[in-house]
Amino acid sequence: MSARVSTCAVAVDVALLTIRDSRLKLLLVEPDAPRLGGLWALPGRRVRDDESLDDTAHRALRELARITAPDAHLEQLRTYGEVSRDPGGRVVSVAYLALTPTTEDPPDESRARLVDVGDLDGAEATPLAYDHGRIVADALERARSKLEYTALATAFVEEPFTLAELRGVYEAVWGVTLDPANFRRKVASTRGFVVPVEGRAPPGPGGGRPAKLYERGPEQRLHPAMLRP
Repeated sequence: MSARVSTCAVAVDVALLTIRDSRLKLLLVEPDAPRLGGLWALPGRRVRDDESLDDTAHRALRELARITAPDAHLEQLRTYGEVSRDPGGRVVSVAYLALTPTTEDPPDESRARLVDVGDLDGAEATPLAYDHGRIVADALERARSKLEYTALATAFVEEPFTLAELRGVYEAVWGVTLDPANFRRKVASTRGFVVPVEGRAPPGPGGGRPAKLYERGPEQRLHPAMLRP
């Protein structure tokens, strides 16, 4: 007798990261299921027959958080298919990592919020539904590691940007403090990472010489790499 072939739903969950006030933030929503009251989840939707996985990811952000980010960096993270991952039935989820420049708070009616990544650990951690804690951990490690050898950091800033703003991305994602002069030298020695543009940034509150402005360079992989301290 052959084993019975079961059917399961396919969903997409999105781990969207952004930076607000020099802090790395994660987008979370309240799940639709009443049995999950008190828990938070990544924006996610079941895949429709007439849409791609990328389209489902964008629809989850739009419908659950009122966020439309067509230019966001979006990449598949991995697939999660543990049999018991969803108590409501068998669901296989394709998780995405999304990165955007600082975004506005989701509207109140969306039941979504941006949570400080630092609030996801410890006794007072934000409780997550399903296996989303595992997905978030994988997403954070993917973002942190790719900042070392790719130009992914520029996905967090709007063009044009200053080197101080770019350094702030590394500091927020890695959770470290970097020496400004050393960081500037590393960026300057990495060909094609950033490209200077005309103009200067507005002077800061402390005065001083306005900072130079840059835009994304043509290279996607960094040589040499920007290694984590």
